[in-house]
Amino acid sequence: MTAERLVVIGGDAAGMSAASQARRLRGPDELEIVAFERGHFTSYSACGIPYWVGGQVDERDELIARSPEEHRARDIDLRMRTEVVELDLRERRVRSRDLGSGAESWTPYDKLVIATGARPVRPELPGIDAAGVHGVQTLDDGQALLDALRETSGRRAVVVGAGYIGVEMAEALLNRGYEVTVVNRGAEPMSTLDADMGRLVHEAMTGMGITMVDDAEVTEIRTGDDGRVRAVVTRDAEFPADVVVLGIGVRPETTLARAAGLPLGEHGGLLTDLAMRVRGPEAGGVVWAGGDCVEVLDLVSRRERHIALGTHANKHGQVIGSNVGGGYATFPGVVGTAVSKVCDLEIARTGLREKDARRAGLQYVTATVESTSRAGYYPGAAPMTVKMLAERRTGRLLGVQIVGREGAAKRVDVAAVALTAGMTVEQMTALDLGYAPPFSPVWDPVLVAARKAVAAVRAGG
Repeated sequence: MTAERLVVIGGDAAGMSAASQARRLRGPDELEIVAFERGHFTSYSACGIPYWVGGQVDERDELIARSPEEHRARDIDLRMRTEVVELDLRERRVRSRDLGSGAESWTPYDKLVIATGARPVRPELPGIDAAGVHGVQTLDDGQALLDALRETSGRRAVVVGAGYIGVEMAEALLNRGYEVTVVNRGAEPMSTLDADMGRLVHEAMTGMGITMVDDAEVTEIRTGDDGRVRAVVTRDAEFPADVVVLGIGVRPETTLARAAGLPLGEHGGLLTDLAMRVRGPEAGGVVWAGGDCVEVLDLVSRRERHIALGTHANKHGQVIGSNVGGGYATFPGVVGTAVSKVCDLEIARTGLREKDARRAGLQYVTATVESTSRAGYYPGAAPMTVKMLAERRTGRLLGVQIVGREGAAKRVDVAAVALTAGMTVEQMTALDLGYAPPFSPVWDPVLVAARKAVAAVRAGG
């Protein structure tokens, strides 16, 4: 019997998780697996790149979970530095190009996994491609930035954008001894938070010595006679720079999928069913997709959204691999949980922001409380602010945001579970959470916010 062939496009979290799980379920005599990766690395933690650049992680290879050689030892035909440039869905084949030799070839498939990830947003501005301007999405990007930092004599850095990557790279550059300016188009940093919580991040970053410039739109990257970056220019000011890091965000990398006519959502990501199988007749029932190139169901708003996180990508890969391998698994959706940090400030969110709730047509109330990470009398108690959204009529939890010091961010996991379970804020107040003075006040800050949200729901009728 001839083995089926699975072709995987993308050698990072979703793609290689899918390939590895399929291999666990089906041997090489039943399933041949061919995977294409255009970069130099596979199965690595992109989320760890800012901490490698900042020096908390010493070596690049510490971020690599499994090398190409390890994948090949598991009977996966992994072709590095090879880019897939065309999908032929009718003939069920892909055209690839060896980036070293330029040679091209067609590879047929019985089943296909698209795990092409996301690409950094790189606005079309004068000087955006100048030497010294860096996006940070892959290990190759991180290595290029580190090499540039070692070769650059100046110590002025400008980060464009203040999302997760922006604030994490600001910390990395600060740790490297740079004078850091963050230029942000929004009113406050961290647009994944409501503005009142983003203001807390702004104040903390300023206190760390980072220059924050909000409500500023970059119009040009100015260069010197040598073609290297010299400054970041906005409509109102100019900020000298020896290195520029783009932290504007990412978009789904779906160029191949779009050209092949596969269905894309509002945010440009591939649309799949719960089994991560690509929707629509074009896919022929044999195409799956996962990771940063797809849109997923938001369990709170019941709308599709794009969230680029390694946690989701690995889960997608496990689901896809199980289904391709002959089992059955589903990915039900997300509640939008994310945590980050800048120096000792911890930032967390899950569920909906106020504007998300309005967009979903939900009426809501909010509650904001200030508390501490431990009992107030216990040494090391650190302040935190918790904001909670609840549906006005039902009291259903809609979202939680937390900004604070040590011990703040991972408290968001309690809210993530409550959101997934569809709990009301009143039900949350009875949660049996762990308590001891070194870990929490007698009323955990999340439960204090829930109590205040209950009062707001009752006051709102």
